[in-house]
Amino acid sequence: MSQDHFAPFEQQLDEARALQVLREATAGAEDGELFLERRRSEALVFDDGRIKTASYDASEGFGLRAVKGEVAGYAHSTEISESALKRAAETARLAVGDGGGVMAPPPAGTNRRLYGDADPMADATFGAKIDILREIDAFTRGLDPRVVQVSASMAASLQEVFILRPEGGLVSDIRPMARLNVSVIVEENGRRESGGHGGGGRFGLSGLIEPAHWQPVAREALRIALVNLVAEPAPAGQFDVVLGPGWPGVLLHEAVGHGLEGDFNRKKSSAFAGLMGQQVAAKGVTVLDDGTIPDRRGSISVDDEGTPSGRNVLIEDGILVGYMQDRQNARLMGVAPTGNGRRESFAHAPMPRMTNTYMLGGDTDPAAILADLKDGIYAVGFGGGQVDITNGKFVFSCTEAYRVKNGIIGAPVKGATLIGDGPTAMRQIRAIGNDMALDPGIGNCGKAGQWVPVGVGQPTLMIGGLTVGGSAA
Repeated sequence: MSQDHFAPFEQQLDEARALQVLREATAGAEDGELFLERRRSEALVFDDGRIKTASYDASEGFGLRAVKGEVAGYAHSTEISESALKRAAETARLAVGDGGGVMAPPPAGTNRRLYGDADPMADATFGAKIDILREIDAFTRGLDPRVVQVSASMAASLQEVFILRPEGGLVSDIRPMARLNVSVIVEENGRRESGGHGGGGRFGLSGLIEPAHWQPVAREALRIALVNLVAEPAPAGQFDVVLGPGWPGVLLHEAVGHGLEGDFNRKKSSAFAGLMGQQVAAKGVTVLDDGTIPDRRGSISVDDEGTPSGRNVLIEDGILVGYMQDRQNARLMGVAPTGNGRRESFAHAPMPRMTNTYMLGGDTDPAAILADLKDGIYAVGFGGGQVDITNGKFVFSCTEAYRVKNGIIGAPVKGATLIGDGPTAMRQIRAIGNDMALDPGIGNCGKAGQWVPVGVGQPTLMIGGLTVGGSAA
């Protein structure tokens, strides 16, 4: 795999001329930038004893933006050249109109790097990767005779970006990503169930493809499948629910996190709009969005506008204290950017997005929290969910959950969905465990048709009075 670095100002553009075009496009604007990107990625899937997918993708291009007030002009191209840049500038310039704006101060500089810059795709040859996937398949099938199908996958990518600003500042970032996953289907007495596990982060594949890593991943995928194999239909009704640590923080991400993004609050379309400084969650609840955790999937050394990522407190001891901001919404709301201006690629304009969103731990033993659950559900794994940002209402499906009565964990349940709304759920948190954990590195977040990698996390939590949808008679 080639180790050459993306160098658009050495190979395709003259930096001084590009800056001149950018300045012409943003004259009289309040903000803007030239975002250049090259991305390379590969994905391998070994499914049911054979290679199902082996793909390699490469793309590069630029996006040019000019911002004035609430309006942003954006144009992008897969051709990185001065002529393409000039055409994009003419389009973006339309948002500026007659001008009259004052350019916002540039982002503060930083030399901080939160991850390495090596190409994760170069950690093993193609043949070696196939052999590892085949080995994972054979190992997993050998764990239990009830295994009837295995799917093992690995993916890696390298995103390289340059951000040129009208005042002349130039920021670059090289963002690696790697992930390995194992899914299992088991069958017994004509019943089939599945389970999956995996993860990754902003590092190479080398650590993920060692047996010391993937063997526990395979065992955990099988464990979840076998739990589901004996699961009973979930009850329906209103129950107290205990959420496990780590990945169940995806409920926090969806039901609360999106509602704390700056654009929704500036437009007053969020259930949290206008509540700054007010109690929005139970005492003891502190929620952060932190893009500065080294090597995490959601971490970024700088966001896609060139602002350094931050450790931003959103809710502190139940009080709403901050929103996640990009530059445009921060300026319009009269606050500072928080390093949350993110975009899927050069073909998209940035917007406020989460990085790693999590709740801090409390001081209660998780075992004590479960012991206090008289009649409810213990949910430790989640699948897909839907959320209405305007009111925070959510519906989430559980992939691993258990019935609990009088503090005793009973049979696993299948088909459980959690139904509620974020603001109410946050106020009904009754206990916070001391076991805060981050997810294993599997999160993707969608917003306005754009997808970006994210992280979530939380401790064990008890939430009172959630509606559980189930299929039990």
